[in-house]
Amino acid sequence: MPMIDVAIPEGALAQPAEAQLMSELTEILIRHEGLDPSDPRVRDVTWIFVHRPAAVYRSGALAPAPIYRIVPTVPEGQYTDAARAGLIADVTAAVARAEGVSLDAIASRVWVLPTEIDDGCWGSRGVVRRLPDIMEYFGGATLRSLGEQRLAIKRQADAIGMLEAVLDAMQDTQRDRSHGRTATPPH
Repeated sequence: MPMIDVAIPEGALAQPAEAQLMSELTEILIRHEGLDPSDPRVRDVTWIFVHRPAAVYRSGALAPAPIYRIVPTVPEGQYTDAARAGLIADVTAAVARAEGVSLDAIASRVWVLPTEIDDGCWGSRGVVRRLPDIMEYFGGATLRSLGEQRLAIKRQADAIGMLEAVLDAMQDTQRDRSHGRTATPPH
């Protein structure tokens, strides 16, 4: 169910290599969502939008080699840290294969930006689609339950992160006070 935006400069890849890359990206992204890449229902809602920038600049000058930007977008709860890391590694390797170069030769020219859309902000066919509803479409009650679990895990991790940030800020404030410093309000 990902939507994928791929920015590839015109002529960066031969047509057969680009077509193979799009097929690989489809499979990689579905797999990293924990779904079956061979499932026709899942494949049917995995869309890739190819963008052709007229020019890409690096360090203020026209880039001497193609730079790729791949933005897979999924509903909130689909990516874990491990899934993001694997996705980035696999997508970068797929672009290297498409260009016919080593991973080291291309790694600095491939940007992969996995993005999650907040639950309740994903829409299709004129209605809001929440992760549990989407997952149910692909596999019934079992996958619906998985979608609910993924959202709960994501929200728990977000809450823990927020609480840790608040605790750190409180500790910094206490440390400053014990050293006789006062906090300066932001401008």
